[in-house]
Amino acid sequence: METTPATHRLHYGWIVLIMGTLVVFGVLGLARFGYTMLLPAMQTSLKLDNTQAGVLASANVVGYLALSLIGGMLAARYGPRRVIALGVALVGGGMALTGLAGGFLAAAVWRLLTGVGSGASNVPVMGLMTAWFAPRRRGLASGIVVSGSSLAIILIGPTVPRILAANGENGWRLTWIVFGGVTLALAVLVWLLLRDHPGDKGLGPLGDESDEPPPPRPARRPVDWPRVYRSGAVWHLGLVYSAFGFAYIIYITFFTKYLIAEAGYTAAAAGSLFMTMGWFSLLCGLLWGTVSDVIGRKLALMGVYLFHAIAFSLFALWPTPAGLTVSAVLFGLSAWSIPAIMSATCGDLLGSRLAPAALGFLTLFFGIGQALGPGVAGAIADAAGSFAPAFLLAGGVSVLGLVGSFLLRPAVTIQEA
Repeated sequence: METTPATHRLHYGWIVLIMGTLVVFGVLGLARFGYTMLLPAMQTSLKLDNTQAGVLASANVVGYLALSLIGGMLAARYGPRRVIALGVALVGGGMALTGLAGGFLAAAVWRLLTGVGSGASNVPVMGLMTAWFAPRRRGLASGIVVSGSSLAIILIGPTVPRILAANGENGWRLTWIVFGGVTLALAVLVWLLLRDHPGDKGLGPLGDESDEPPPPRPARRPVDWPRVYRSGAVWHLGLVYSAFGFAYIIYITFFTKYLIAEAGYTAAAAGSLFMTMGWFSLLCGLLWGTVSDVIGRKLALMGVYLFHAIAFSLFALWPTPAGLTVSAVLFGLSAWSIPAIMSATCGDLLGSRLAPAALGFLTLFFGIGQALGPGVAGAIADAAGSFAPAFLLAGGVSVLGLVGSFLLRPAVTIQEA
């Protein structure tokens, strides 16, 4: 680990990195992927069909989408720490209230609120890494942060089935309330420990080998937003990102439902496979983020989309324990890599100040894909009597993402003056 030259103490960037990982653990890992494990129990208790189950997932994503675009802008204007802490608190409150929902409409409202908080916190925390880490470390840092989702899956996989088994019909409610309480506690830690810029600590970015003294924290000024949306490279990246959003959310949302309803798994066995996926995904962001630092963002994106296309297709075409396990492992090895690569790419292309706003703009495309995916998949499952066609659709869209990545061209850096 790197230390500060003046004091030989641990660089504060590592503390920011840990807090960023915990934010992702709460606002995505617990809030979004917890729904995967709780969906079968919620469907039974609230009497939801597959289309309604998909709409609940989409409501969460719509909330995320609503704040993802302006979340980065707000962070650039008012500081990431304030925006992230507020967003994490909203996620915690939304999850706790989901546990109290009495029907489909109430659950949709609270899932929407949870998504709002996720969008307000996840986008700025990813953008924050570009300020705290030098370019040669951005892929690494972004990869570590996204592993927060993996940590949550590892915890959720074995824990949720036990809570459900011990608490009967109200087990899913208790789980949401516990998740909400944990996330509210994280919001307090964010407020206490997170910092907006290395200059706040008299430091330069971690990994900066320059002999120059650390620059002062830049003055806060309005973001030159047109620099972001006028860039053809940013729009192209956004379209590539939308393929990931559409495809992966189908797979992750209906993962447990498919295993229990169609593959003959028990809740505990499904949770075990979910945990296995989490273990394999633990280092995926770190792995692919580092790979993207070495071979370039374009080739790394192509590799990840290839893994996803195979994983999603296998889930439909090889529904045996062996095939389903291979699918989960392949997805785990590449699960959260694309957000890490996109975050690093924004820093490369636009610099640390515009990166949060750019990532927010890209997340608009990502969010549209996510918002469409679960509802479409649920409707397909209700019409076909199986989720297999929906998983095949996810695999096909991942192929489109691979092609879009192949067509990416080097872009001139458009950093803000």
